[in-house]
Amino acid sequence: MTANAEKKNKTEEKGRFRTMDIGLILKIAGVGVLVSVASVILNKSGRDEQAMLLGMAGFVAVMLMLVGEIGKLFDTVQSVFGF
Repeated sequence: MTANAEKKNKTEEKGRFRTMDIGLILKIAGVGVLVSVASVILNKSGRDEQAMLLGMAGFVAVMLMLVGEIGKLFDTVQSVFGF
């Protein structure tokens, strides 16, 4: 086999299964940092209810980001086991 053919086979093997992008992890971490900073500021200013609502909104936003990835996970599991 030539080097190009080996490279092509490795690429095809990688493409068979989906991988999670690091960008999603960074987005979730960014949302967490922003929500925690805003929550601390709201708690210090005496707006505890708004801080709690902000925390819940951040949680919902992260869950909405993960819904697509969970769907991809189920699709991958389905294709691996042949359901």
